[in-house]
Amino acid sequence: MKSNVTNISSVIDLIWKQVRYNFKIIFAGKFIYFLLAALAFYLLVTVIILFNESNIREQGLFHLLLYPGILLTFYPTVFGIQNDDDARMLEIIFGIPNYRYKVWLVRFLLIYLMVFLMLCVLGFLTALALLPFDVFRMVYHITFPLFFLGSLGFMFSTLVKNGNGTAVVMIIIGSFLFILGASIGESEWNVFFNPFNIPSNMNETVWAERIFSSRLYLACGGVVALLAGLINLQNRERFI
Repeated sequence: MKSNVTNISSVIDLIWKQVRYNFKIIFAGKFIYFLLAALAFYLLVTVIILFNESNIREQGLFHLLLYPGILLTFYPTVFGIQNDDDARMLEIIFGIPNYRYKVWLVRFLLIYLMVFLMLCVLGFLTALALLPFDVFRMVYHITFPLFFLGSLGFMFSTLVKNGNGTAVVMIIIGSFLFILGASIGESEWNVFFNPFNIPSNMNETVWAERIFSSRLYLACGGVVALLAGLINLQNRERFI
């Protein structure tokens, strides 16, 4: 009995140390600037909408919350490995068998939990200031493109192994996806697909199927990119 309690205590202590370390990495360095940029973007667009839009609709709020979410997700996923290197933790992370996978999986969970909570706060403020809407449903849909883009950023960070270089790559890819999304419109292949912007001539059942397909593609793409990044971490010599 005493041995079981000791083992449980050791597991809890290990999990707590992982959580504490990953929060230090998530909030390290330049994250504060991305947080401020996200808040500045949100406040600026909210003020513009508040004073210039007489007909505020729910589909417009999707992008109001999506872009701050991208900024919040961008830094910890793209600069995470570089921050590990700067903190001189790479040798420890790669020195313990399979520890690097646990660190990054815990980190991803914490990143999206943090972003989800922050977007919920912004969502409730938006509901009070602009238009009442289902905040949790909105943030739920926003999580899918954020998961895909975050996993993609992590995958490229394992290839480039430099935060600034990965940031350039992701900006180029993001710009391409944005232009592509503008050209294909409300297609399920659009990474920035807006499930609240239902066309007037679209059957609701067909639209629901398109939403499901979009979320399925993003979830699968995010999982594939995340697994590819974790596989890239197997080559220890490339990082140390």
